[in-house]
Amino acid sequence: MRIGIVCYPTFGGSGVVATELGKGLAKVGHQVHFITYSQPQRLDFFNENVYYHEVNIPAYPLFQHPPYESALSSEMVHVVQSAKLDLLHVHYAIPHASSAYLAKQILAAQGIHIPVITTLHGTDITLVGKDSSYEPVVTFSINQSDGITAVSDFLKEDTYRHFKVTKDIEVIPNFIDLERFKKQKKDHFKLAICPNNEKLIVHTSNFRKVKRIDDVVMVFHQLRQQIPSKLLLVGDGPERVHIERICRKLDMAQDVRFLGKLDAIEEVLSVADLFMMPSENESFGLAALEALACEVPLITTNAGGLPELNIQGVTGFMSDVGDVDDMVSKAIYILQDENLPTFKANALARAQEFDITKILPAYERYYERIVESSKEMVS
Repeated sequence: MRIGIVCYPTFGGSGVVATELGKGLAKVGHQVHFITYSQPQRLDFFNENVYYHEVNIPAYPLFQHPPYESALSSEMVHVVQSAKLDLLHVHYAIPHASSAYLAKQILAAQGIHIPVITTLHGTDITLVGKDSSYEPVVTFSINQSDGITAVSDFLKEDTYRHFKVTKDIEVIPNFIDLERFKKQKKDHFKLAICPNNEKLIVHTSNFRKVKRIDDVVMVFHQLRQQIPSKLLLVGDGPERVHIERICRKLDMAQDVRFLGKLDAIEEVLSVADLFMMPSENESFGLAALEALACEVPLITTNAGGLPELNIQGVTGFMSDVGDVDDMVSKAIYILQDENLPTFKANALARAQEFDITKILPAYERYYERIVESSKEMVS
């Protein structure tokens, strides 16, 4: 099958999932065409079935903000025509679904019928999409898609709750490439960070308020008083300066390291003992799945789609949003030497349920279903 994948090319969850999906599809023989404004961060290998099409956005003095949506629609049209695509799969509703709708109408006028699948990832529904500036377009473009998928049951239900979506939404969860994220032997790295055999706590995010990194710091502040430990904070964003100030105020700077954005996050996770995700909301929790794949147990909130991933008392524990004391007590329990090996084994077993080799066929079956039903509608 010839598939066009439209996504954001950044480290964000939707871009990562879209890129890894495309790479996986290419490896099993599909022809994959990425369409976006710069090369996706995870598109880091050569495969004869992978193509990249950059959206050119001309800068004209007339426009205060360059019309990316129009340029994207035009590029979709060009790629569908030249590569004879069977399907367009757009990730993140804004602006990809609406741009795909416009491209589809342009192509239909030329007698070319291209089915469109929209995958909802989270903030395109739970945050941005609810804004009155975007909601009518989001609702319309989702309903005009030939197929809709969501990464969790929570996100599916949240979409129905807040938008007048009239079509069925297929839940296909996020996935992990266990070959990439399998635990690596990085003893020298662990020794450099934890020279006295301290426990290593890790958090990764985009450092936005919804991630509640303050809670990570406050949990660690109490935890380190009972268990010798270090904290690694991976990522960057608007809250970083604020978090750095808190660490200095609590006199923890020597035990907390800010690593910034990392592509090879598996190298850090491979030496971690505990992963923290105290988010106010998560549609799925891809970073938590990556931690599980590296045999790292979780402390998360019970918000959003996290209960669909983190099994209470098995792969880690969940607490109510903001319940720092509960997170501390559960973290201490996990980190006990007699408990940690069991939690680590359970983490890997859970991650294996989301291996790309198990999730990829679900996408392939859905593609075939949508393409066939689209052909029936045209005929």
